[in-house]
Amino acid sequence: MEFSELIRTDRAQAELRRGPEAAPLRGTLCVTGHHLLLSPGPQSTPDLWLLLLRSVDSIEKRVAGDSGTITLRCKDLRVLQLDIEGAEATLDIARSVEALSSLESVITSFPFFYRPKGLRLGDAWHFHPPERYYKRVARETNAWRLSEVNEDFSLCPSYPRAVIVPRAVDDDALSRSARFRQGGRFPVLSYHHAPSGTVLLRASQPLSGPQKRRCVEDEELLRAVLAGARPGARGIIVDTRSSHAAKQARMTGGGTEAKAVYPGWKRLHRPLERGRPLQESFVCLVEACGDKEQSMDRWLSRLQGCRWLAHVKEALSTACLAAQGMEREGACILVHGAEGMDSTLLVTSLAQLILDPLSRTMTGFQELVEREWIQMPV
Repeated sequence: MEFSELIRTDRAQAELRRGPEAAPLRGTLCVTGHHLLLSPGPQSTPDLWLLLLRSVDSIEKRVAGDSGTITLRCKDLRVLQLDIEGAEATLDIARSVEALSSLESVITSFPFFYRPKGLRLGDAWHFHPPERYYKRVARETNAWRLSEVNEDFSLCPSYPRAVIVPRAVDDDALSRSARFRQGGRFPVLSYHHAPSGTVLLRASQPLSGPQKRRCVEDEELLRAVLAGARPGARGIIVDTRSSHAAKQARMTGGGTEAKAVYPGWKRLHRPLERGRPLQESFVCLVEACGDKEQSMDRWLSRLQGCRWLAHVKEALSTACLAAQGMEREGACILVHGAEGMDSTLLVTSLAQLILDPLSRTMTGFQELVEREWIQMPV
């Protein structure tokens, strides 16, 4: 596919409105395969305005007479308005942006086309490999090891090649634990908190099902976690589902860790919204932010109605619970929901930001994002 096939009109005269605080910018609007560009005329500021088309979430178009308006709602909450000369040009540009902002194949995205000088493919693969973080853990404790049990990604396709696991558990036990966890996401180390000698783990739900199946190796793994922590350490399983949702999951093959066979661990349910309700909440927030005519009372009412701040509060309070359990109570924390993705990684990431000063630096934050979100895809 050629990008030129999707570009109906590649340029038009337009005025860009970026919000009440920014002055309108007028010039020539150009459409490329990956960007919208607005080049101001010589009488204006020489700055070139650039927008990556992949950042566009939704498009609205209106035509009146010989001109039209395109409103772009971006994934970073920006709302941009383009007033374009020519009704036909407005419709053509809107259709072009709609097509180019929703390409399905990842290899058509901008990173596969951008080639800065001096960059060779492969040079930047894994800025922060698991081995780098393991060296930090190994300086703090010898209770953990780096395992390459997932070297060919056959054990768990969504885990990296190397994972940090208890030293007392061999790779055969890890393989059996993976078969007992949804998607193969067996418990692995997210963070070692040196001041308290406790750890933060992430995983997916156990596949106990209505028959309450067991996995001796999975039970052994979590016992080894407590044995490798400070003496007398206990464990807390933070389940990001409600107790009702966990019971429903058991009827379809999922479930939770039974207290009787996981001694030393107790379970807490801290339900976090995910999926479509969360997306709808975010859409409502964006719409509320883009309404310039509403009063303060109306704005506050819409903000409360979208429940976005409630979702933020729930995520932060769950992360604080995990951080407090490690720092003040000396407990090891295992976080999981159903698949052990999105909401699980949100909690483990926020807890590390709370506990680990290094994660609050630019380099440490980059390492955290790669370790929790890129190497452990959602």
